Amino acid sequence: MALDGIAIAGLTAEFNEYLLDGRIYKIAQPEPDELLLTVRSPKGQYRLLISAGASLPLIYLTEEVRTSPLTAPGFCMLLRKHIQNGRIVRIFQPSLERCVHFEIEHYDELGDICRKSLIVEIMGKYSNIIFCDSSNTVIDSIKRISNAVSSVREVLPGRPYFLPDTTGKHDPLTAAESDFRPSLLQTGALLGKAVYSAYTGISPVIAEEICFRAGIDSSVSPADISDMEMTHLFHTFRNLIDEVKEHAFYPAVYYRGEEPVEFSAVRLTLYSDLKAVPFDSVSGMTETYYLQKETRTRMRQKSSDLRRIVQTDLERCRRKYDLQTKQLKDTGKRDKFRIYGELINTYGYSLEPQSSVLCATDYYSGKEVEIPLDPSKNAAQNAQQYFDRYNKMKRTYDALSIQLSETSDDIAYLESVAEAIEIASSEADLAEIRSELHTAGFIRSGASAKHRSEKSRPMHYRTSDGFDIFIGKNNLQNEELTFKTADGGDWWFHAKKMPGSHVIVKNGGKELSDAAFEEAARLAAHYSAARSADKAEVDYVERKHVRKVNGGRPGFVIYHTNYSMTVPTNISDIERIE
Repeated sequence: MALDGIAIAGLTAEFNEYLLDGRIYKIAQPEPDELLLTVRSPKGQYRLLISAGASLPLIYLTEEVRTSPLTAPGFCMLLRKHIQNGRIVRIFQPSLERCVHFEIEHYDELGDICRKSLIVEIMGKYSNIIFCDSSNTVIDSIKRISNAVSSVREVLPGRPYFLPDTTGKHDPLTAAESDFRPSLLQTGALLGKAVYSAYTGISPVIAEEICFRAGIDSSVSPADISDMEMTHLFHTFRNLIDEVKEHAFYPAVYYRGEEPVEFSAVRLTLYSDLKAVPFDSVSGMTETYYLQKETRTRMRQKSSDLRRIVQTDLERCRRKYDLQTKQLKDTGKRDKFRIYGELINTYGYSLEPQSSVLCATDYYSGKEVEIPLDPSKNAAQNAQQYFDRYNKMKRTYDALSIQLSETSDDIAYLESVAEAIEIASSEADLAEIRSELHTAGFIRSGASAKHRSEKSRPMHYRTSDGFDIFIGKNNLQNEELTFKTADGGDWWFHAKKMPGSHVIVKNGGKELSDAAFEEAARLAAHYSAARSADKAEVDYVERKHVRKVNGGRPGFVIYHTNYSMTVPTNISDIERIE
């Protein structure tokens, strides 16, 4: 989710703890809509990153150093002129608005102390960083907003600063029980949406959390809520707001497997099925969540060409498979032509010249059959004609059987590569997949894999009782894990009859516990095409019973086992080493 008013409240509390009474030592503008302030406070030196980017507005404390342009932009130079070496004397958030005010004292040209404000508005595409004087008049902003852009508020030098109230929302910090029901009814929305539409700073996720804590369905109308339920909902709402007032924050990122799903400055009990990773600070939570989200987004962008290649070839192979299946079905009557030829040779002596049909008993089935004949040909010629048709269909059947098997193998291979692309987490992973596709002939000359300086490594997990688990990220790693890394007595896991990673549990000659079997099976289910399902069936067998397919592609194996289990695909509680 985007930063909501509650997350901003948590960040504001941190800024007051670490930045208050600090001096602004450096001001940089690494990007056109981004500032990086270095502040020296009584508690140490900190960097404050502020981004007013329309797609990802952010504000948090960071240890990261950003590279600045050689020539500082005008807004950066303006701030350096006025507030560099200034002292931060007040930091506050009006109501629960997505807005942070920094009041800064500094000396003017005459040596007098004066006060100015740096106002950060985190409001999606309307985000801005605005610099004002002591009378709340705009000196400048990182984004200038004219009347042509916004008829609600101009943000230009010389204009008065104000925060426009365009939503008509109420302040949750001062919400009264008597106004709660009317405020929700006024929105005309269902309960969950009504909560975040009626009150400032409440995100959809927090609204769902309030309803969940109250045990009330968020998809019902507020008009259908009884007075007792509404009272309970308000008290739940107020208890959460009290957590914010008392700075009782619980910053955490919530993961489904390896994917960050959500983050919040307060505890999200509705995500009890996800893995919650707590953080010491709201800044650390915010930075981690968006960095991981950005990494996953960047990986999807970098893998887009591979996805396109694999998807195009998959669609082509599936069309080819359907056509070959249809053609193979058409050869199913080939034996009928062979039998017709044999019956003509057997009973053809009784045919009258220029006969157009032969009635005979099929000695295979015992049934009477009528065999069409060419009147212009004798019995031997008619028999040969049927034998020729049979031989042609048999050759077609034999060729199609081989082609159909090859096409089926191609589909299985491409589906396994598609799954590998889904779990790729680094450029080295993608480079290995690209190399594999090039070797397999799916990436033609001129699009070969680039040289990679870093070798991709399998994933490494550890069971709750200490057994190491290794998981291949692609077919090459699967091959190496199964036939080079694993010993014969180690255990091998794979999702049943679907693309997925090879999972190896190194047992060191010891007997695996039930917990180790179950956790390894869950990993095999998660790192397979069944990832989005709640449960999946997984086969497992000792490694010595797994064999390579003769002439097969990397990672394709043959095994026979009576061992399988159905397990959840959730792996949030399993420890990942790397």
